[in-house]
Amino acid sequence: MEKEKISVNQLAFQILNRLLENPNIYGVKIEKNSSGTTLIDCGIQAKGGFEAGKAVTEICLGGCGKAEITIQEYGGCTLPTVFVYTDHPAIATLGSQFAGWQIKTKDYFAIGSGPARALALKPKELYEKIAYADNWENAIVVLETSSYPPETVLQKIADDCRVENEHLYVILVPTESLAGSIQVSGRIVETGIHKLLKLGLNPNVVEYAWGYAPIMPTHPKFVRAMGRTNDAILYGGVAHYMVNHANEEMLEQIISQAVSEASESYGKPFIEIFKKANYDFYKIDPNLFAPAAITISNIKTGKTFQAGRTNSEVLKKSLELTIKT
Repeated sequence: MEKEKISVNQLAFQILNRLLENPNIYGVKIEKNSSGTTLIDCGIQAKGGFEAGKAVTEICLGGCGKAEITIQEYGGCTLPTVFVYTDHPAIATLGSQFAGWQIKTKDYFAIGSGPARALALKPKELYEKIAYADNWENAIVVLETSSYPPETVLQKIADDCRVENEHLYVILVPTESLAGSIQVSGRIVETGIHKLLKLGLNPNVVEYAWGYAPIMPTHPKFVRAMGRTNDAILYGGVAHYMVNHANEEMLEQIISQAVSEASESYGKPFIEIFKKANYDFYKIDPNLFAPAAITISNIKTGKTFQAGRTNSEVLKKSLELTIKT
């Protein structure tokens, strides 16, 4: 399958159809607004759950990756874990999954991700770097939000994607929900490849990628739920990239900078770091936002480089874990 022939919206629509056809099985709520836009609630008023979270993760990957739910032990604490893998890393992660679209008006805010970004080209410079754009009649956007968007917001999304309202599908998934926790942990590969991009690696040299991260138990308060989902990546996330790269010295130099441990803020649950920054993301060291551990295998030479480690102690603090003996 050649890159230019991949349509992330078309591929993701095949997964979306399962939700549309079996809402009760997936625990989602489907409704259409007055202009014909389809809303898929995965955890605001709906129950959601593991199956919804798995499906949303694969939709975010633009149908170019798979997600599996398994278990993993983190320092004696066993947690459900999402394992993701893709044969098209740049398109699946940066071209679709990356949460790079701020849906913002005076009265509403949400973070947008998923296949629709490749139609709206949000942000445009990222699509220029991976040399990709989509062109399909339906747009699927995933909004990390705890509230339904107003009509004006939905119209703006449709306009940006250049699709008719009835061809817009909006998935709503709050961070405080189980589906929300799963889909954030399912961004482990994307988090690492985005960090490698910032460090100068051309994402198109990444041939294959896989990773896993714990699915954190939900918290009813958004800030604490957001803290836990960040901790899943920062302290429990593991990513592996198979690259075709001529400059092995560069790979060796950047990998140590590509993990969360390289940040001066590393070592405490994210909620504590966030509080110290007066709840301002821009005051947090950006180097923190990376997987706990990364492995890069160079298929050109057969050599492998590894950096970072998982930190079960911080994960336990994030969970407010009490062990009874």
